[in-house]
Amino acid sequence: MADPDASPAPAPAPITVPPFAVISGAQVQETLQGQEQQIMELIEATYDLHAAGESVNPPSYFLRFPDRPTARIIALPASIGGPARVDGLKWISSFPDNVQAGIPRASAVLILNDHDTGYPFACLESSIISATRTAAMAASAAHRLSRGRRTAPTRVGFFGTGLIARYIHTFLAATGWSFDEIGVHDISADSAAGFQGYLQATHATTRITVHDSPEELIRSSDLIVFATVADRPHVTDPAWFDHNPLVLHVSLRDLAPEILLASTNIVDDVEHCLKADTSPHLAEQLTGNRDFLAGTLHDVTSGRVALPQDRPVVFSPFGLGVLDLAVGKHVYEEAARTGRLHVVDGFFHELSRYG
Repeated sequence: MADPDASPAPAPAPITVPPFAVISGAQVQETLQGQEQQIMELIEATYDLHAAGESVNPPSYFLRFPDRPTARIIALPASIGGPARVDGLKWISSFPDNVQAGIPRASAVLILNDHDTGYPFACLESSIISATRTAAMAASAAHRLSRGRRTAPTRVGFFGTGLIARYIHTFLAATGWSFDEIGVHDISADSAAGFQGYLQATHATTRITVHDSPEELIRSSDLIVFATVADRPHVTDPAWFDHNPLVLHVSLRDLAPEILLASTNIVDDVEHCLKADTSPHLAEQLTGNRDFLAGTLHDVTSGRVALPQDRPVVFSPFGLGVLDLAVGKHVYEEAARTGRLHVVDGFFHELSRYG
């Protein structure tokens, strides 16, 4: 029986349509500048939420084109709980031929949807968000996977010298890494020289070497970053990795299955990584099983998986849509907090059911 003297329960907050904002790439970059440590911690927290089941991250959808076989556009839908509590979609294109025309390979937008109404409330330029979350993910893996090694990596090699390589370098440098040597290799001599110039401007006292061959780069590096646009394996000799380096296989399709089978393999999410002819997917097809996988990055950090010292360690991250949502929501909240949201008035027009 209800207590007649009890105060009435507060009425639920009315459900309203959120305003719709557009956030440019310039705003995104300005917001994220200098926040490398904070973003890396945000990425780690998001992976923890995902491992705890507080996310929905269905398979990505690849839109491919018969007349443009090297190009693709990928849809990454996702939903995340925790402090962000947001749904959304990253729509990212990869057109490698753009590079020859002097424009970036990738372009992207991120749509954020309101948790309660489902209405989109923001559209953000997302190539910078995508590069940022990829670099933060790589830096986090480098820190976490090197903790149990006898000696910390002192020589880093960048295989592929585009935007992603530059962002990964920025995150490594900003989160405490320093190297005695930095190696560079790219099939484009101009790209390698450009990246070398960028590195020399930021590492005046570090030896920076452009390697003519993939083997030279790999054999001379303790930490190897693959950040290419390869669509099939092009590094095939396991003997190049006999010195047991830590490998950040960010571009996912560089390494032949035989190299993975001779290594300790860590992924960010098993189901996502073993799709779309990634190197781990090819290894699964070759062996007929997933026994070559040691576990996920979360398994390593939680102590469920120990890393041996006598094998290369290869981290192959698919890069989950929930990471983009977490970084995008952070950018949105910063823009709102500083009063810099560009709201499109009247974006949603038909809001009365019967006119």
